[in-house]
Amino acid sequence: MSDIPRRAVVRTARLATLPIGYAGRATLGVGRRLGGRPAEAVATEVQRRTAEQVFRVLGELKGGAMKLGQALSVFEAALPDEVAGPYRAALTKLQEAAPPLPAATIHKVLAAELGPDWRALFRSFDDSPAAAASIGQVHRAVWSDGRSVAVKVQYPGAGPALLSDLTQLGRVARLFGVLAPGLDVKPLIEELRARVAEELDYRLEARWQQAFAEAYRGDPDIVIPWPVAAADHVLVSEWLDGTPLADVIAQGEQDRRDRAGAMLCRFLWSGPARAGLLHADPHPGNFRLLADGRLGVLDFGAVKQLPDGMPEVIGRLTRLALAAHHGAATSPDAAGSVVEADAPAGDEGAAEDKATAAVLDGLRREGFIPANATIDAHEFLASLGPLLDALTEEEFTFSRAWLREQALRLADWRSPAAQVSRQLNLPASYLLIHRVTMSGIGLLCQLEATAGLRAEMERWQPGFAPPGSTAARHAARANRPGRKLPLAVAGTRADAEAPEPGPLLFSPPQPRRAPRTAKAPRQREPEPPETSRGLDT
Repeated sequence: MSDIPRRAVVRTARLATLPIGYAGRATLGVGRRLGGRPAEAVATEVQRRTAEQVFRVLGELKGGAMKLGQALSVFEAALPDEVAGPYRAALTKLQEAAPPLPAATIHKVLAAELGPDWRALFRSFDDSPAAAASIGQVHRAVWSDGRSVAVKVQYPGAGPALLSDLTQLGRVARLFGVLAPGLDVKPLIEELRARVAEELDYRLEARWQQAFAEAYRGDPDIVIPWPVAAADHVLVSEWLDGTPLADVIAQGEQDRRDRAGAMLCRFLWSGPARAGLLHADPHPGNFRLLADGRLGVLDFGAVKQLPDGMPEVIGRLTRLALAAHHGAATSPDAAGSVVEADAPAGDEGAAEDKATAAVLDGLRREGFIPANATIDAHEFLASLGPLLDALTEEEFTFSRAWLREQALRLADWRSPAAQVSRQLNLPASYLLIHRVTMSGIGLLCQLEATAGLRAEMERWQPGFAPPGSTAARHAARANRPGRKLPLAVAGTRADAEAPEPGPLLFSPPQPRRAPRTAKAPRQREPEPPETSRGLDT
């Protein structure tokens, strides 16, 4: 395989095999049911074969096809147990490996991006790829100063392939409902397409990575590899040893699962406050668990700028919905103490109703509920109930069974939850935030981790912690507009000036200065007597 398949007709023909293959398997399934095989067994076999074909094709094509597969991978935990095994195996291959490009092709890219003498920048370079990303593959090398580095090389033709894939996949989006019930894939594909320019710009990605690395430098829980050099289609950064999160998911001990889950929550919700940026591509291939327990984070191609931190309205409305949900599930006295509303004495449901109405009003103002939609407050609260379980307890055990239950509930068009969700709208400004939240929860369920998501949200999401609490003050201060951020990053390539020729080189991170200790004030020497200055003769 000398190059990523670039011709649109070739890629379209390959992707067209997906719905055709599914239709054939479905027809065969009908015949087998007529022949006496149980319907559930036939459906399971159809789903298993569909998963294998989908992710084989997506992995071989790389580009946007592979990127969609990675985005879908976090929903693997929602599948039935009898299907999850083969599906998980296909996803692991997709996340950590793909058919590699030959060394000659990689050398041509390096020469074009880093210069004909690119080998002088390295003490050594391994031609065999160490891993595959959605639009590039990673090689291990040693930089000229002795640092071990990862060299990410973008596949030739990745840009046109990305656009071609996402256009074609948008036409068959309904097929993916077989793999992830309750998931509307079309908005996900549209959002991926909208961010193509940033994904392909490795110079910009290096800047994002530098900002995150600076924000978390010296952190006891999170580590970000420092960028070393970047060109349009090549990114060099410090090498990060660790266990891929996919391996922790597959065979990790429970304490490692819990540790990875806790650090994942901390990173995803603290990024906007600490770096002014949201890591918008949380899937297993982008995380490593280091030997010392820290979480390593990779790949910063998909990032959302949030210089003012996470929107306060998200935290406030979630807090009100959680309070109403809790009030509905407890005694009237407890409900009155939880919900922030002045309910008349003796009115058991007034506080809950007022909080729920406040949530609906807020969602209308933010554009989540269209002006012409009529949503029953009690049905809305009931539809949110199970999804708020993870925030009800100090520590929640995320599981595949729990996520599967939520997926089936949303997939059943007759359920109140599905009927309410069909009337809701997701504003464009919240799309990536929503994707990160749902993907993060999907990862926690894959890990089967017990984690304190509530505490992390209280600490980092403004508006969520009880007003006036220590956590509320910390979140407001950490996300305050105008705060000092580690790095001011320009916009996409279209917004920036043309890059200077040659690779962009980054200086190694400077050691942080130790905090200065206050010195005792210096004692001034006493003035000499006037006689010594010859004034008294």
